[in-house]
Amino acid sequence: MDFLAIYGRVLRQLGPERWLAVGLAIANVVVAALQFLEPVLFGRVVDTLSSAAGRPPADVWRDAMRILGIWIAVGIGGIVASIVVSLYADRMAHRNRLAAMARYFEHVLSLPFAFHNAQHSGRLMKIMLQGVDNLFGLWLSFFREHLATAVALFVMLPLSLFINWRLGLLLIALIVFFAIANAWIVARTDAMQRRAEDYHSQLAGQAGDALTNVQLVQSFVRLSHEARLLRETIRDLLAVQYPVLNWWALLSVITHAAATITVLGIFVLGTWLHLAGEASVGEIVSFMGFATLLIGRMEQASSFFARMFFQMPALADFFNVLETESTIRDKLGAQPLGRVKGAVEFDHVNFSYDGRRPALQDFSLKVAPGSTVALVGPTGAGKSTSMALLHRMWDPQSGAIRVDGVDIRDVTLESLRRNIGVVFQDNTMFYRTIADNLRVGKQDATDAELVEAARLAEAHEFIERLPDGYNTQVGERGVTLSGGERQRLSIARALLKDPPILILDEATSALDAVTEARIQRALKVLMAGRTTFVIAHRLSTIRDANLVVVFERGRLVESGSYDELLARGGAFTALVQTQQAGLLQGTGIRPYLDTPVAGEALPEAR
Repeated sequence: MDFLAIYGRVLRQLGPERWLAVGLAIANVVVAALQFLEPVLFGRVVDTLSSAAGRPPADVWRDAMRILGIWIAVGIGGIVASIVVSLYADRMAHRNRLAAMARYFEHVLSLPFAFHNAQHSGRLMKIMLQGVDNLFGLWLSFFREHLATAVALFVMLPLSLFINWRLGLLLIALIVFFAIANAWIVARTDAMQRRAEDYHSQLAGQAGDALTNVQLVQSFVRLSHEARLLRETIRDLLAVQYPVLNWWALLSVITHAAATITVLGIFVLGTWLHLAGEASVGEIVSFMGFATLLIGRMEQASSFFARMFFQMPALADFFNVLETESTIRDKLGAQPLGRVKGAVEFDHVNFSYDGRRPALQDFSLKVAPGSTVALVGPTGAGKSTSMALLHRMWDPQSGAIRVDGVDIRDVTLESLRRNIGVVFQDNTMFYRTIADNLRVGKQDATDAELVEAARLAEAHEFIERLPDGYNTQVGERGVTLSGGERQRLSIARALLKDPPILILDEATSALDAVTEARIQRALKVLMAGRTTFVIAHRLSTIRDANLVVVFERGRLVESGSYDELLARGGAFTALVQTQQAGLLQGTGIRPYLDTPVAGEALPEAR
């Protein structure tokens, strides 16, 4: 995105308030135009006074008062227009800064996992904060400086040529010099500044990564190492940034020198023209005023180019994120999905995360409403991937997934996910109260409903023991709670949502045996009448499942009831043997497949 494209995009962000922006622009043009009249009026005063000799005093006073009256009117008009610009431009810039932040925030949250997996949250935060701050500054400077500069170029220059074309050529030469010098510096430093911005993003990512994992940093004594990595990035950043600053400092010096030379040139040329009888004193005074105003505007323009140059990479990143289209979005004409019965069908589904290694291959499965399906298999076999596809964290490359006979890509995302409750294996929390975290499942839940869901999830007792009960603030990602407490809250969150389809991804993995037994009873009540998918490694927890599906390398290799698969002696039997052998290792007890599995009474040794 080049300079003009980015600047145009910045101004287009004001589209929702375009009529106010147009009105402010007109007011700003009025302010600039009235300012340019002052040198002309001052020159007229000088000419009136210099020609006063031999004229009646009354005529001189009449001419002087007429000019003074015009000057007063110009001043009042400029004050009124300035008040309008100052009063409304700042407010509009503040409103749109926050609106741009909200748009960015909502857009990023809507982007799929594939985007977030490739981005660091610290970098995304840095892009948002820098982007909206730069937008705010450019909007304000547009109404305060940029429009006045444009008026200077398109009004003052023709006017200066009309007053005295010889002196006007000096101003035109100065403007051409400004343009060439700025373009030359931009060409010299553009690539270096983009590298510097990359280092800024790297700094944000490193700092965010370390702060997010501060427990890991401290426990593994990584403080000095992480600090050294940050300092090394800072050193690389400065090595790139300093040459850029040097070039722009040089530009500031040479443009200031050119402006000074131009003013001196106007004085010398004006003196020569006056002595030759081709310019009055008033014209020279007016022209000096023109030159001073125009040079001031040119210096403002040069300063703007410098600021814009340093802001361009950050603004480009901001707009690039805003322009990133979600690969998971509602199709045109997608219809809302009402509360479903819970029939689920995977029809020859294929999916790969990277386009090379298949994560799910030709997966087909039909699940009747109200069934409990256990998904088992080695880590990375495709269990969690199939469930992620069910609630459209990704879309399959081929095949279809249907709920109650409807392709989930034909319904709105919001209505689909409203029908599905998920208890994740990694149960994170918002940095909010426990009540707020529970209401993620149901925003309008009453306090009584919160308590009931917490009781079913065996969470009410530990919540009541906290200092502020349900109003207790949990730390970032729930770090002030134990893993088991977070998991029980996550189960309560899903209970509160009351979905017809439930996904339990190792929902009891972080609980002790006593609490797990109580939650299993609660889950049986919850699962009654719902279609439930249970992803489990502890095979003792899935004996009551209606259907057990065994995955290997992204494929469904076996399916049936627990006892059927155990009697079959295939992949599921091997999983049970492996798990029993791991539990019995070192005890001298041999695993037997006709005995209870992990978590139940062990067979006697023979």
